[in-house]
Amino acid sequence: MNIFFVSIRRNNFSALTCPELIPWLILALSASLLLSPGISRAEITKAHAIALYGEPKYPADFIHFDYVNPKAPKGGKVRLMGHGAFDTLNPYTLKGISPFTTRGLYLYGFFELNEPLMVGSSDYAPSGDEPQTAYALIAESIEYPEDRRWAIFNINPAARFHDGTKITSDDVLFSFHTLVEYGNPSWQQKYADVEQVEALDKYRVKFSFSGMDTRAMPLRAAELPVMSKKFWQGRDFEKSLMEIPLGSGPYRIKEFEAGRHIVFERVKNYWGRNLPVNLGRYNFDEVRYDFYRDMDVSFEAFKSHEFDLFIDYTAKNWATGYDFPAVNEGKVIKAKLPHREAYGYQAYFINTRREQFQDPRVREALGLFMDYEWLNRSLFYSAYKRNNSYFPNTELAATGAPGEKEIALLEPYREQLPPALFNQAFQPPKTEGGTASYRKNRRKAMQLFRQAGWQVKEGQLVNRNTQAVFSIEILHDDVRAQKLILPYIKNLKQAGINATLRLVDYTQYKSSVDRFEYDMIMEVLPQSLSPSYELMGYFHSQQLNTPGAKNYSGVDSPVVDELLKKIIGAASRDELITATKALDRVLLWSYYSIPQWYAGYRRVAYWNKFVLPKVNPPYAFNFRDWWISE
Repeated sequence: MNIFFVSIRRNNFSALTCPELIPWLILALSASLLLSPGISRAEITKAHAIALYGEPKYPADFIHFDYVNPKAPKGGKVRLMGHGAFDTLNPYTLKGISPFTTRGLYLYGFFELNEPLMVGSSDYAPSGDEPQTAYALIAESIEYPEDRRWAIFNINPAARFHDGTKITSDDVLFSFHTLVEYGNPSWQQKYADVEQVEALDKYRVKFSFSGMDTRAMPLRAAELPVMSKKFWQGRDFEKSLMEIPLGSGPYRIKEFEAGRHIVFERVKNYWGRNLPVNLGRYNFDEVRYDFYRDMDVSFEAFKSHEFDLFIDYTAKNWATGYDFPAVNEGKVIKAKLPHREAYGYQAYFINTRREQFQDPRVREALGLFMDYEWLNRSLFYSAYKRNNSYFPNTELAATGAPGEKEIALLEPYREQLPPALFNQAFQPPKTEGGTASYRKNRRKAMQLFRQAGWQVKEGQLVNRNTQAVFSIEILHDDVRAQKLILPYIKNLKQAGINATLRLVDYTQYKSSVDRFEYDMIMEVLPQSLSPSYELMGYFHSQQLNTPGAKNYSGVDSPVVDELLKKIIGAASRDELITATKALDRVLLWSYYSIPQWYAGYRRVAYWNKFVLPKVNPPYAFNFRDWWISE
């Protein structure tokens, strides 16, 4: 049967002050709707899962994911490394650094995040073999109409927080309103199109969505982390939290020392341990993170077996750093784990909020001074490929000249875009010919500077009108980055640019980045195989000055804003790919950043105590599915 909910709080029902009239109104509405040929039972879907496009891979009666071992034994302790430090256990606010928000920790799959309503489409536990699909977790099912203008989540009555209290609609409503009102501003952006959240009963919650494009909104609602209203009442959500929060997931915090270590223990009576999305996963009894500020120090600790697994982000170290006894004796395993994940876009991001970077000719010129081929050959042992897309390693990358569909989408904005965008592929500057190629690039860069009003005077690049020296400071938090950045700075200085590198600790770095107080940073924008609302935080003009947003370059473009709408409103996978490729071209040809490099595999070294599932999922690092050998 169809169920309809009438809110007497709405203005159009404000005259209904007599309770005895309500049953008659409901009866009349029901009769009208039942007689309407436009309403049918088939238009409402109730399911265990929801996909952004098409159907979920796994049916309602699935037992476990294909890439796990459902009989994996439980037990054992694991030690891992964290990078930096932390000063709060609340991962949802702008203030402070939680373990989850330290660099790279989310990859391991063990953290202090609260469980979401459904799982698979967010960082909590991303689907390993299909893009943008969410499966039942706290919510045992989801209901939604064909146009996805609302979604009802039916909470599993068995869902519990770690103190044994039931998870109810009140917790969901509390979580939503708390995150939107007091959480990191990214939550406001993510849920900007949620018109209303209401409890239909103790275990049913309805999200209603506004705006023209609602296809992705049920998935975004499904990603809501559900916090305990009971725990947080009486606590200031915006302040740093240094007590163990109440969660509901497979692990809870056992102990911690701020900034130094944190220990998670497996919850033996975890309410969701036998759910299909959890079977064969989360097999370690205890997971401990020790935090290191210096990656070289952390690698030496790994070699001494101070922790069990090392994700190596340095090509040179991978090529030269593993000639030690444990490797030679087979006690440490080196593995390249191939994947088809959205790699993430790594680049120098140029802060166009600064006046000297607002001319795209200046930004293009800055990119011509990076000698990628020399870096890859001399420092990376030819381990990487050059980024030529904001969506590398995916079918979303705008490779080659634009096709007919892309051109049709971009045609209304032709006057606002470079003519070359419409007939050729974007190519980062190359120096494959060695010194001669680099000199050619440098000549082109100086020509662009002259066109933009800059000239060399007494060995310095100065503004023709103000005589101000062109200055640029690159901000970073890892001393190892000097090897990558200083060659680039040397090239800039040779052109008369006052270029410097400022190294700070991670806390200061994050604070400066959150407030956009930098000229240039070297960062990574995480991407997905089905990009959606996260792109708003990266590129939309509304995020230009929102603290904590990842609009690192200060993108403020009406064309970009319109293309983001096209992506979010895409009605099919084909439409999504076309719109994303179009966006990719606009961003690349606007020279907001200087593309760096990527690899289609993950470098992992681990002490030989683990057993890996036979299937390596293409879209996620599945360390949460490993177990310890008996």
